[in-house]
Formats: sequence, C-alpha cells, structure tokens
Amino acid sequence: MLTILGGQTQDKGSRFCDGIRRRDFLKIGGLALGGMSLPNLLQAENAAGVNNSHKGIIMIFLPGGPPHQDMWDVKVDAPAEIRGEFSPIATSVPGIDICEMFPRIAASMEKFVPIRSIVGCDGDHYAYQCLTGWRKRDRQPQGGYPCMGSVLSKAYGPVDPSVPAFVGLSPKMGHMPWADNGVPGFLGVAHAPFTPNAEGKDDLILNGITLDRLDDRRTVLNSLDRFRRECDITGQITGADAFTQQAFGVLTSSKLADALNLDKEDQKLRDRYGRGVNQLRDDGGPRLVDNFLIARRLISAGARCVTLAFSRWDWHGANFKQGREDMPLLDSGVATLVEDLENRGMLNDVTVVVWGEFGRTPKVNKDAGRDHWPQVSCALLAGGGMKTGQVIGSTNRLGEFAVDRPVHFQEVFATMYKNLGINVDHMTLRDLQGRPQFLIDQNTYRPMPELG
Repeated sequence: MLTILGGQTQDKGSRFCDGIRRRDFLKIGGLALGGMSLPNLLQAENAAGVNNSHKGIIMIFLPGGPPHQDMWDVKVDAPAEIRGEFSPIATSVPGIDICEMFPRIAASMEKFVPIRSIVGCDGDHYAYQCLTGWRKRDRQPQGGYPCMGSVLSKAYGPVDPSVPAFVGLSPKMGHMPWADNGVPGFLGVAHAPFTPNAEGKDDLILNGITLDRLDDRRTVLNSLDRFRRECDITGQITGADAFTQQAFGVLTSSKLADALNLDKEDQKLRDRYGRGVNQLRDDGGPRLVDNFLIARRLISAGARCVTLAFSRWDWHGANFKQGREDMPLLDSGVATLVEDLENRGMLNDVTVVVWGEFGRTPKVNKDAGRDHWPQVSCALLAGGGMKTGQVIGSTNRLGEFAVDRPVHFQEVFATMYKNLGINVDHMTLRDLQGRPQFLIDQNTYRPMPELG
C-alpha cells in the first residue's frame, strides 16, 4: 500500500526532515501488483520494444460455466426438459437466432461472432484455461504458462509509462479460482496484472502531498539508492533508479486514476452500459456492468489487456430465474462496450471475448438448473478486425456435443494473438530454464480461418 504521509516516530535517525520515515516513503513501490513492487514491475518491462499500434484485448470471464443452450445456441427442436424456458429471437444477421434475453446483442449481431462449439474444456471450476488457453493438467514448463495479458506485457511493454500494460478487475471471491485475473507463469511477477481493487484505487492518490514535496523525496531516495548501488558488488541494484523514476511517473500522472474514475465519464453513456449490482453473487463475482466501461477506459488510456469476471454462472438450481436477472445485464454491458469501441474508432484494434470454463448439461435437473458439462461450451467474440456477423460451429439437436466445426480454446487464443499482431508460429518466450516456449501448441492449433 502506498504511504506518502507517514506518522511520527521516535527513531529520529530513520526520518526525513519533515518527520516522514524512509520505510513509509519506500512504500511508494508497494502498489498491489501480485505481491511485487511497482518499480520491480517496470524494471522487467518489454525487451522487444513498444508496439505503436496499441492493439488490445478485453476478456470477460463468466465464472461457473454459462449455459450454452440458453444463450447463443437455443434448441427449439429439443424436448421441453432440454429446451428450457427461453425462446430464440432473430438478429440483425438473417439466419442467426440467439436467446431472447440478449435483444441488444441481437440487434447488432453483425459486430459479433457466437461460437457454439468450444471443446477441450478441462472441467474444473477456474478461470485459468480462459486466460491462458492451457489446461492446468497439460504438461507445463517450469513456472507454468503465462496468461495472455502477461505475454503482452512482456512482448510489447506499456503503451504509456503511467498505465500498466495488463490490468485485472476481478475482485476477491468466495471461490478464488474464479477471481484469477491471470497468472504470469514463467515470465515472473513482473508481468502479473495490476489489480486496482478498492484499496488499490486509494493507492493512486497522493493524499494531499504536492508534487514539489514528492520530488524532494525522490531526490533523497535516489541519493540513498545510488549509494546502495555503488556498494552492491552483485550488480543487482544497478538500474533500480530508472525504474523507481517510472514508479513515480505512474503516481504523479493522473492518467491511470482518471481511467478508473467513472465520475469523469458521460453519465448518459454510463446509463447505456447499465450499472449492475456492486456486490458478489454468492461465491462468484459482482454483477458490476461498470467494469465493462472501466475496461474500455483503461484500454483508451493505454492498457493492452484488461480481464474481468462477471457474476456467477454455476446455476445448478433456478437456471432460468438467474438467467433473467443476469443475462440482460450482460447484454447491455457487452453490446454497449462494442458500440462504444466502434464509436471511438477502436473496434478493429480491440478484441472482446466473453466465455466461461465449460457448458451446462442438456437436461434440466429437478431443481430447474443445469449441471456441469465440459463436453462443449460457447464463446462470443467481437472486434479485432475479425470477420463478424457469422456463427461458427454447431451442436447436435440436444446440445450435447459439437457436430460441426469443433473449436478448441487454443484456436481462439491463436486467433486473438493474431489480432494482436503476434505470429504464434514464430514467437517464443524463454522459460525459467532459458528454453524457448511457444504460446500455444502450434503444431496442432492455428488461428481460425473463418475470422480472416
């Protein structure tokens, strides 16, 4: 936690002239970044140079496994115990029907791609596969595979030194594997997501201190750190000054704090997104549609990847009641996000993906719910310069398994990497043993040709 104005202490030898302890002052590097300090995060930024195109990704995770047959793949010809309570509606693209709970997405289907045949689900309740493309049980290099946001942080670095390349908006939840914003894997914590929860937002405020006073402290800190560097025979401290300067840059710039401050946004646009419900749903995430708008604001400010979790979709009971509560919120949030990106000329550069860890059982259970079904699931894509206005894949009449064009998680990742300017056939990152690692299993999976 950032502390600029420290308290008084009896240890006069450890204080600056105005009574602030150096220990408190050094907490300027302690913003919540997966357990590491902000200067250390910046120290490990992009060895390959910054990508001037600023392509980005917004990944919306639906914790618990959304019901594929009650969203983009409504089974009108199935028996009632399979079909459920929702009806399909026509969309702006002739021949594509989706669930009646998504009228705004339906009205702009030319901007979307529902995938009805996602396969390769691990079957466990976590966000990991949706963030990395890999299953935890896959053979992993030492340290594990990094998520997409960490890859972008390593490969491209920050667009703007005052805005982290990778931001995660998911809060703590009762079931923490759903709250995963992404793991850096073998890339190290330098490329973990910046996670501005409620406390983190407070850390971005200088608590009344002037920039002149802050600069005085920076001068003292740099002098002390230069002394430590000159005494360091290992060389590990060399260069720390430059990255501490960048940490000060984040704090003294208002850009990141402004992006997180929705009071600065047009209230009519906020209303169009919808506000949602700012509390956790059971052991899942909040139904906070505001996070969709914050994600767009962060990308506009310079973030390359923003991840978030929306609600809780593990509906073993009351599937249709909960769907009537959550699906309209998701509809307004996603539809407005895509519309907002398009209005700002960003849609071709920003890929949006909405998905969960698996699908739900074809048959409705005795509690009017659907249980776990890893055999097939679904996704919704938009933006990224893709050929939208089409459906990819299909399931059988009962929604049990993919019968046409099964799409593996890693195919979706290969496509998203392509949208971001990364060639998965050639790009590798070195693991902890110095061995080059491909981002996906490039011998098996490729970018989806249907999407261009």
